[in-house]
Amino acid sequence: MDLNSLTAVSPIDGRYRQQVEHLDDYFSEFGLMKYRVLVEIEYLQALANQNYFELSAETARHLKGVAENFSLEDAQQIKGIEATTNHDVKAVEYFIKGELEKIGETAAKEWVHFGLTSQDINNTAIPLSWKHAMENEYLPALLNLNTEVRILATNWKAVSMLARTHGQPASPTNLGKELMVFVERIQAAIEQLIHIPFTAKFGGATGNFNAHHIAFPEEDWIGFSNDFLENTLGLERQQFTTQIEHYDNLAAQFDSMKRVNTILIDFCRDIWTYISMDYFKQKTKAGEVGSSAMPHKVNPIDFENAEGNLGIANALFEHLSAKLPISRLQRDLTDSTVLRNIGVPFAHTVIAFRSIEKGIGKLVLNNEKIDADLEANWAVVAEAIQTVLRREAYPNPYEALKDLTRGKARMEKETIHLFIDGLDVKAALKKELKKITPHNYTGIYPEF
Repeated sequence: MDLNSLTAVSPIDGRYRQQVEHLDDYFSEFGLMKYRVLVEIEYLQALANQNYFELSAETARHLKGVAENFSLEDAQQIKGIEATTNHDVKAVEYFIKGELEKIGETAAKEWVHFGLTSQDINNTAIPLSWKHAMENEYLPALLNLNTEVRILATNWKAVSMLARTHGQPASPTNLGKELMVFVERIQAAIEQLIHIPFTAKFGGATGNFNAHHIAFPEEDWIGFSNDFLENTLGLERQQFTTQIEHYDNLAAQFDSMKRVNTILIDFCRDIWTYISMDYFKQKTKAGEVGSSAMPHKVNPIDFENAEGNLGIANALFEHLSAKLPISRLQRDLTDSTVLRNIGVPFAHTVIAFRSIEKGIGKLVLNNEKIDADLEANWAVVAEAIQTVLRREAYPNPYEALKDLTRGKARMEKETIHLFIDGLDVKAALKKELKKITPHNYTGIYPEF
């Protein structure tokens, strides 16, 4: 069968194709070829700028056009070359040499890939594509999602809500504040993530510029390469490497993204639980069904879908961060096939972001249920009453409230007020205690 959305083995290229097809530019075989071509051409131009050879303005313009307008036909041409070379990076080198031959530029041909090994290209092309994907896709999507949660928090900042610790009724809280817990956690994770540098390896077969140095021993190849990576590609060059980069910073980014996903799994499960408690209802859409058998169902499928995709992403991020920094001696090939999969957890994460946003857009606050739960659990003000009584040096207030409230399935306002009336305290204190309700006993928190 031909490959299409129905025959694809991976749901990323099948069921979810429309949501993540724009990630092709970074993570597909085409995307990898495009970034390899870009790095090779930029390196060739950098050598020409150092006057190792002359590159005419016309040739420079042609090569720039090849890099900027890299097409599927170009990628197919490289794939055809690879069928002969059985080496993907060498095929890119021959492709660029072919482009030089097209315009009669033969003097520059042997400067293509000069002194390099394949990993000088792979370990710059992949970090560069990863950097662009993070900056153009991941961070904007995550920041937008966090903004959506913040908007919900702001809209519901006046909503008092029964809290639950260990699944049991606890001191009341504020719905907006509970959402701000996730906003703060996500923002902190973002701050940690953006401080991890995008690093690359560029230094010849085993990282020591052996070929470069033997050809031009007087040249400062370290300085040249540092400048090339930093000022041309926008990457930080690792100074001491084997044939491949360390992958430690890439692993740190995977770990940070995994942490973000873990926070979002926690968020999805909380929202799912609030929906099951009827604190939120969900908007319905004409024609949709929630169950093949039960017509009444409106399932929280968006949060479930997100949780599942986040879990898949985290499993892959875990493997990537554990495997990539480990390589036998100066290098083995296990990183090569693993690196080709970095777009998979990225895509599952983006799918999850969109599912959460879709789910958030369906939420409808059910104030009646939230208020009813507060009214049914007056026992939660026992903490407040016993604390005020402690302030007044009343004897054994905790024990008195414990006997009154512990283990009771339901506690009404009247029961609490009868208890207050029976206290041997001044009338003013009884009045103060009666002002405490499950609706106003919500504490304080920063403005948001």
